[in-house]
Amino acid sequence: MCGIVGIVSAEPVNQSIYDSLLLLQHRGQDSTGIATAEGNMFHMHKARGQVREAFRTRDMRSLLGTMGLGHVRYATQGKASAEQEAQPFYVNAPYGIILVHNGNLTNTRELTRELFDIDRRHLNTTSDTELLLNILANELQQQVTGVALDPDQIFTAVERVHERVEGSYATIAMIAGHGLLAFRDPYGIRPLTLGRRMLENGSTEWVVASESLVMESLGYEIVRDVEPGEAVFVAMDGEMVSRQCAPRHSLIPCSFEYVYLARPDSVMSGISVYEARLRLGNRLADTVARYTPMGDIDVVMPIPDSSRPAAMQVAQKLGVEYREGFYKNRYVGRTFIMPGQAARKKSVRQKLNAMSTEFKGKNILIVDDSIVRGTTSKEIVEMARQAGANKVTFASAAPPVRFPHVYGINMPSRHELVAHDRKIPEIAAALGADNLIYQEVADLEAAIIEGSSVDSLEMSCFTGEYVTGTVTPEYLAWVEANQLS
Repeated sequence: MCGIVGIVSAEPVNQSIYDSLLLLQHRGQDSTGIATAEGNMFHMHKARGQVREAFRTRDMRSLLGTMGLGHVRYATQGKASAEQEAQPFYVNAPYGIILVHNGNLTNTRELTRELFDIDRRHLNTTSDTELLLNILANELQQQVTGVALDPDQIFTAVERVHERVEGSYATIAMIAGHGLLAFRDPYGIRPLTLGRRMLENGSTEWVVASESLVMESLGYEIVRDVEPGEAVFVAMDGEMVSRQCAPRHSLIPCSFEYVYLARPDSVMSGISVYEARLRLGNRLADTVARYTPMGDIDVVMPIPDSSRPAAMQVAQKLGVEYREGFYKNRYVGRTFIMPGQAARKKSVRQKLNAMSTEFKGKNILIVDDSIVRGTTSKEIVEMARQAGANKVTFASAAPPVRFPHVYGINMPSRHELVAHDRKIPEIAAALGADNLIYQEVADLEAAIIEGSSVDSLEMSCFTGEYVTGTVTPEYLAWVEANQLS
């Protein structure tokens, strides 16, 4: 999971890209980068840390040009601490290409060998984004017959990328002197939205980004999502063309975007994230009522912020008082996406504080969006008890996370997942909760896609079924042995 944005404008884009990355900061906090194009010249700055930490006035002044892209990183491939793996990535041929990527490639071993043995391309990092960039550059090179470059050649190159690359990828690239290219994997696992703004002189400015809130905040009209397998090319003069580049394509977006990753004010695949979370709360309330005596719940409390809509609906449907018992320090990042278990555990107490007046002597139902490693949940249960709670019931708006996620969320190992190989009472004991309620898998899918044109979701971390059909037990074992969370 990362956040990406690309803009083609009639005005300098550096500030708009910076503002967009601030809006997407929740999608990644390890590093960030911006690249702009001034004619045929690229300018780039990237650094570790969050957006406000990474860019100074002198950096912004150097990012000249009316076309650009940006990235906030949450590491799923490579090393989170490696500054050289911050995006964007650049290659100088053909033409010069700069690329950002949200997702995770699942055939990196094969692609690495092909790039060395066949394409004769050098990789300087272990990032799958550098892999994707070199695959695109190589395929584009094969299409170029002269100096000129036309959209058909670009789209044919993207077709070849789809043939070679497996996994999830929402991608934005700049081609020096030509324009901005955006494309999405044939399953549309990771999100990508297109927007535009009409100028008084009749020209059009374009933006493509991970979430629709970027368009709304910058004053762009939301046009549509980039379709699974589709490529969109915007020339530097604002002319946009698109083409479906995958012969087999089907929209199967990641369910975890709606559960946790995306901001509630975004719309993805025609589904409001906020309304999906409300519906998750309605479904969860039915399950809580089925398994928990009402006398065991005095108040319902959310873990701020992403679980708040679900918790409000649980309280309303159960007819139980809703209270905010945990205060959040907004200057600590999202603990789920912090690299390293020690950092996550330390940050829980820095991020949340339990107000004892809301807990003392009460039977508490705590609602969270999900339970992954259990680190945060265990600390929260302990905080509730220390604040004086009489009984603690914990409810998750998502089903048990029992399997690795290989499409762009940092859950590489089954053995670090608290629900793996455990029954629900065993998980409750591990968390220290008196009772534990999970959302049902069928209820999760039904709640999210209700009223939309989406037929199914990518839910591999709950079900162990991987939509691309290329994830084998051998690959999962390799990921566990070679990738740290």
